[in-house]
Amino acid sequence: MDNTHTRVVVKVGTSTLTHSSGRLNLRGMDMLVRTLADLRGLGYEVILVSSAAIAAGTAKLGLSARPTELRMKQAAAAVGQCELMHLYDKLFSEYSCMTAQILLTNEDVEDPERAAHLRATFSALLEMGVIPIVNENDSVSADEIERGQHKVFSDNDTLSAIVAALLGADLLVLLSDIDGLYDADPHSNPNAKLLHRIEALTPEVLQMAGGAGTWRGTGGMVTKLAAAQIAMDAGCEMVIANGAQIGALYEILDGQEIGTRFCAKEARQT
Repeated sequence: MDNTHTRVVVKVGTSTLTHSSGRLNLRGMDMLVRTLADLRGLGYEVILVSSAAIAAGTAKLGLSARPTELRMKQAAAAVGQCELMHLYDKLFSEYSCMTAQILLTNEDVEDPERAAHLRATFSALLEMGVIPIVNENDSVSADEIERGQHKVFSDNDTLSAIVAALLGADLLVLLSDIDGLYDADPHSNPNAKLLHRIEALTPEVLQMAGGAGTWRGTGGMVTKLAAAQIAMDAGCEMVIANGAQIGALYEILDGQEIGTRFCAKEARQT
């Protein structure tokens, strides 16, 4: 396969970027950066959507727990975003890669003129070999932090799918703490089967995600299937895979059965 101009969006969740203590997982981040830098060297156009700004800020500020008050969450996000970008820039530089930070709000993707400018900016960065690192602008937007009051971004799963659709990406990979979509709860059902390929989001498939308050409720598989719908409708394939195996990105790009692959409705017109 010719990798040139194959555009890949990789979203990495907080659980992959942090330890159970809440501190950043530096070894995991280095493995992620090394893999993405190598993919860039192979000719792929790589966009990273990164979570963990609030977690990083909480740790940096020495807080004992994640803030509960909105203004404190946004303050932690502002501090954490600096910490994340400092580390990403340092790590990517070690692998001779340049990075750029892009923070988005609802209005940036809803307004046609802003969206056009965004596409142009991303295009210019990718042409120059830069790896854009994307997150929601939590310091001014409460959409992700205060769920239920959002218009577009329910979380970074949705954000990454919107970015993939906006940029005409070929593949979106969601790296999380789950292996993919199962036909039953694998925590309680030892016979639960991992589904490797989904051709359409049928009512039966959607039912597997559960609802709010379930083991795969809000912030879990529900939002990932919502992201899959956005990506598939845009002609972009999506894969859910476990972030503990960053190296599996190579196999995913080769089309191997890793995690759950959601097939695009139709091939994107080029």
